[in-house]
Amino acid sequence: MPLHPQAAAFLKVMDTAAAPAEPDITAMRAATRTNPHRGTGPAMAQVEDATTGDVPIRTYRPADGVLPALVYFHGGGWSIGDLNSADPMCRRLAAEAGCVVISVDYRLAPEHPFPAAVEDAYAVTADVVRNAGRYGVRPDAVAVAGDSSGGNLATVAARLARDDGIALIHQLLMCPNTDSGLDSPSFTEYGEGHGLSAATMAWFFGHYLGYADRSDPRIAPLRAGDLSGMPPTTILTAEYDILRDEGEAYAGALTDAGVPVELRRFEGMIHNFVTLPEVFDDATAAREWAASRLRRAFAERTGER
Repeated sequence: MPLHPQAAAFLKVMDTAAAPAEPDITAMRAATRTNPHRGTGPAMAQVEDATTGDVPIRTYRPADGVLPALVYFHGGGWSIGDLNSADPMCRRLAAEAGCVVISVDYRLAPEHPFPAAVEDAYAVTADVVRNAGRYGVRPDAVAVAGDSSGGNLATVAARLARDDGIALIHQLLMCPNTDSGLDSPSFTEYGEGHGLSAATMAWFFGHYLGYADRSDPRIAPLRAGDLSGMPPTTILTAEYDILRDEGEAYAGALTDAGVPVELRRFEGMIHNFVTLPEVFDDATAAREWAASRLRRAFAERTGER
């Protein structure tokens, strides 16, 4: 379908802002931290900042009691974003999915290139399951989620957990990075003028990769040889997103490996629209659908219907 009118209007506003020839990572981090388009999110029974090892985390508890858990990884090309930028989404998912959300402030590139973010993502994921009492959550009802590069980290952490014999019950991937080729049809077709550009994505990858092999499945989960045994998966994509095809290809690869997958493409939308509910009506619809998938996964674990 045509670009949604809300997306077209948003892109027009973005286009009027003079972008520097070379992105300024300090300015990008500041803008992401305070982006008003993310909204604020609901109040929680408890919000607490802590650390898992050396990794800063923020825990959102919507109600008292031992609850299911969602480990959340923010987007931002592995180079921008933090606990504050993820705060509204984490609050909403905690309230709507009825779970404790543990938001992970993983190390960022270029100061900390690959595999620093992967190490942090997996360290927190494993600790939530192995030391669930510390977090006040159920060790048998832990899921992972993330948006954009955070979706990449979520599914990489899930595969590492599988390899270590740690059982996760679900993974929620929103507009995820799943490959490193930067050459899919959607990457070429929507590489300019649709929000996240091909040039910016290549810039992010350049910071993140360092000297790593871009075919490493911890960078490009679509290139993992064996995806069997991964947790049931929800993937949402956006029609006008350069990452659309790799997200949908990953859904297909998981399905081929016998993993239950539900994929939903949001027509007329652009990359990571789901994080901007103050701009896109579909952001709320997408998040509510995603939260319903988490609720179902948690309910199935407890035998509820």
